[in-house]
Amino acid sequence: MLLIEVFVPKGALSEEERQSLGRRLIDTLMTEDDSHATEVLDAQRTLTQVLVHEPVTWVLGERPPAVPDDPPRYLVRVTVPASWRKEMCEYAVDIVTGTLSETERAAGRDPERLRRRPHATVLVDGISEGGVGLHGKAMTSMDLTELVSRTYRDNTARSPAPPQPAHGTLIDPICGMSVDLDDSTLTLVHQGALYGFCHGLCRRAFADEHGLSLSQ
Repeated sequence: MLLIEVFVPKGALSEEERQSLGRRLIDTLMTEDDSHATEVLDAQRTLTQVLVHEPVTWVLGERPPAVPDDPPRYLVRVTVPASWRKEMCEYAVDIVTGTLSETERAAGRDPERLRRRPHATVLVDGISEGGVGLHGKAMTSMDLTELVSRTYRDNTARSPAPPQPAHGTLIDPICGMSVDLDDSTLTLVHQGALYGFCHGLCRRAFADEHGLSLSQ
């Protein structure tokens, strides 16, 4: 679940450009690939929102001061549950900067300036545990994990042929992510089968569901 806030100088982008940027941010951050279950991505998309702000006053500390004809600066704040923040930081910064670069390219400006110069600042913030409210109640990280993974888990349980991992990988049974099997992989054994997990929350959700000890 994400809240993405984009701050741009007033008038720098048209309404069409703002809408396009918002859609592109969601599409790029929620890109389907072989490592993610479509059901989980779809659930995350429904909880993701993009707000584009145009502050009336924007003061930069650079010298000489920026003038209205200069290419726009961007400030982007990506807000996620605190337990997801560490894993999201590098990924979000790269994806957001790349998406802003595409906006610059489409506008006929130099897209590479955002990686050469400090013209795009991306802040990844974490919401404290229980700080997200959905369905009229405060949601913990485990609640959110359950919410976004439930459809995938139900579909997998009903499937006569569960997804099979590629060689050297395991499929996270909670979110469907493909996990490389090595010494650092989070795992649990259940009924003689080895399961791998992309995150401690997925491991905990699986343990709770099957009454397993996390100390194994």
